[in-house]
Amino acid sequence: MQPRFEYGEEVRLVRNVRNDGTYPGMDVGALLIKRGAVGCVYDVGTYLQDQLIYRVHFIGEGRTVGCREEELIPVDAEWIQNRFEFRDKVRAAASLAIDGEVIVAAGDEGEVQKVLREPGRIFYHARFGERTFLVPEQSLLALEEEQDA
Repeated sequence: MQPRFEYGEEVRLVRNVRNDGTYPGMDVGALLIKRGAVGCVYDVGTYLQDQLIYRVHFIGEGRTVGCREEELIPVDAEWIQNRFEFRDKVRAAASLAIDGEVIVAAGDEGEVQKVLREPGRIFYHARFGERTFLVPEQSLLALEEEQDA
């Protein structure tokens, strides 16, 4: 396992990081660092011998946290702020259909399962009922948003 990021390299966090119980003085589940924050790598270690963990100091937040490689991108990589996170409740902004058959009606409630990034765009795996769909960000609304927004 070769680390993607080195000591002293600036990185950006692509997911919110919450306390998993290893950060002292804060409740489990408390938000530690918000997605988009920039920090500096100052140590690389392993967890269970198969995952690289980067100790990253986020100066603006005054915290140092352990981050998995998939949670980080180079600071100069394209960054688009995503509107939704894992487990956020959403509403379909338009009907979703497969071969012309409407599977999800506009306004149906669902839940974000994963955030996916492509150059210039954000997509989500969103679960509606028993099915999961790949949905572009503009096709989802927060539950409190009006459908006509």
